[in-house]
Amino acid sequence: MTKLVVGFGALLVAASLSVAAPKARTFTGEIMDSQCAATGSHASMLKMSGMGDKDPNDPMAKKMCTQKCVQMGGKYVLYDAAKKAVHQLDDQDKAKEFAGQKVKITGTYDETSKTIHITTIETTS
Repeated sequence: MTKLVVGFGALLVAASLSVAAPKARTFTGEIMDSQCAATGSHASMLKMSGMGDKDPNDPMAKKMCTQKCVQMGGKYVLYDAAKKAVHQLDDQDKAKEFAGQKVKITGTYDETSKTIHITTIETTS
């Protein structure tokens, strides 16, 4: 009887942990630096850096701007232009290779810290 109660208790604990675990979601947007994401554009940073002649929508300009701003202390974030939302990213190394690109991220979301815990990142068109 004791083994049955202990086994049932362990089963309940395991079940409650699986229910509490966050579910994976998909997020889309652009990998930007935190400074440019705050304004939703690379235009002001390109202008300040002396690259104001670059088109802020040009993929190479986006990449250069994002990487430069991160070198100066920014963080890689996901910017969702449709929702005007900025999401922190837990894995800066994974995000680095997608700087300035439109992506789809699969992962879990921490509402408290507004952070995506990245499982996968892939580019989108």
